[in-house]
Amino acid sequence: MISNSREFQFTEADFEKIRKMIYDYAGIALAPSKQDMVYGRLAKRLRALNLHTFNDYLHVLSRGDSKEFELFTNSLTTNLTSFFREAHHFPILAEHLKKVRNSSVGGMNVWCSASSTGEEPYTIAITACEAFDTLRPPVKIVATDLDTNVLEVAKTGIYNGEEVQKLGPARVSRFFDKQADGRTYRVKQELRDMITFRKLNLIETSWLIRGPFDAIFCRNVMIYFDKPTQLKILQRFAPLMKSDGLLFVGHSENLYHAADYFRLQGKTVYELVKPAGAAVPPRGY
Repeated sequence: MISNSREFQFTEADFEKIRKMIYDYAGIALAPSKQDMVYGRLAKRLRALNLHTFNDYLHVLSRGDSKEFELFTNSLTTNLTSFFREAHHFPILAEHLKKVRNSSVGGMNVWCSASSTGEEPYTIAITACEAFDTLRPPVKIVATDLDTNVLEVAKTGIYNGEEVQKLGPARVSRFFDKQADGRTYRVKQELRDMITFRKLNLIETSWLIRGPFDAIFCRNVMIYFDKPTQLKILQRFAPLMKSDGLLFVGHSENLYHAADYFRLQGKTVYELVKPAGAAVPPRGY
């Protein structure tokens, strides 16, 4: 039972309603152990609205306030990220892009399906620049996220110096501009030009996104969905990928339940299962 020796009244029924709302909208399956997390994150919204109970807040959401529902969703999404997180993926991506470039004409396309505050898509951009030794490689990146707050951060491309400097002086000098405050760095314009940021909900019935992609990054996202939701998303990834495309997932994720669509190629890197005699689709748009 949820304790109510708290600032706001928060009941089991409130928690169950919140669980259903976020699952129905975003596919996020909140475990019972997430009660304290939900309280802590949403209590800020109650203070902002001068409400006294979670039931009052649920009434606000049920009235169809789209802006507040967006803030509710942003509050319950998790955005843990960093540059070159799970670093083993990026040499694989670099080699894949070079191989693709050598075997075809036209540009390459990558989808980062959970961009958070932008470190992952910018890492993909840095990897492409290093692979082709240019700030203008033949690669375009679509970066999407459900959380509109983190997308705004990502679009600016500004990060604190401590985080950026972990990349080493050579990368900092090549890919970032130090800002006037002396404490932050901005990703160079050339890299920002490579990326298109968009809001996208992975469980929506229609994705306003166009493939085919040479690679899709969906890392540390599936852990928030139940298996049926995961499978539906993976089934929709498959036709958006080029025949030799790669799918990158998080270190704690596996796609055993999607074995009809994807097979393991390397450490948390998957490729499409190709039916015998399947035609190879043309590359490019």
